[in-house]
Amino acid sequence: MPGVSDHFEREYAPSPTDWVREAVETFEASGGEANLNEPGGAPIVVVTTVGAKTGKIRKSPLMRIEQGGKYLAVASNGGRRANPGWVANIRAHPTVELQDGAVKKTYVARELDGQERREWWEYAVAIWPTYVQWQNKTDRHIPLFLLEAEASS
Repeated sequence: MPGVSDHFEREYAPSPTDWVREAVETFEASGGEANLNEPGGAPIVVVTTVGAKTGKIRKSPLMRIEQGGKYLAVASNGGRRANPGWVANIRAHPTVELQDGAVKKTYVARELDGQERREWWEYAVAIWPTYVQWQNKTDRHIPLFLLEAEASS
């Protein structure tokens, strides 16, 4: 069985979306110190996934929603009608790498529902209130994924 490190040793395909590609490049060049919309912007993390269709490495800047060592990936996509591309990637390959500052770790993502989803949504909105505007802008149910550290073998 291939190891987790093998999972992320694939060809990297930068995002075709300018702001996504630029945010990832700025974040990585800063050693994880850059925020979204520098200077004084919102804190972000970068999540690395494996493409559901291509199998290539994809990187996405996400708002930093963390509690107790767990991270929440909110698929808001700015309230657009479609999910961001990383949703299909996580559903197909739930093992992800997350960089918070200079620290990179492997996590396993799972989609939330029910009471757990409601609690994490409230927490996310408390940190980034714009999520409410984006949810109101779309008929789409915004998926939430909880990223938990992978258990050591």
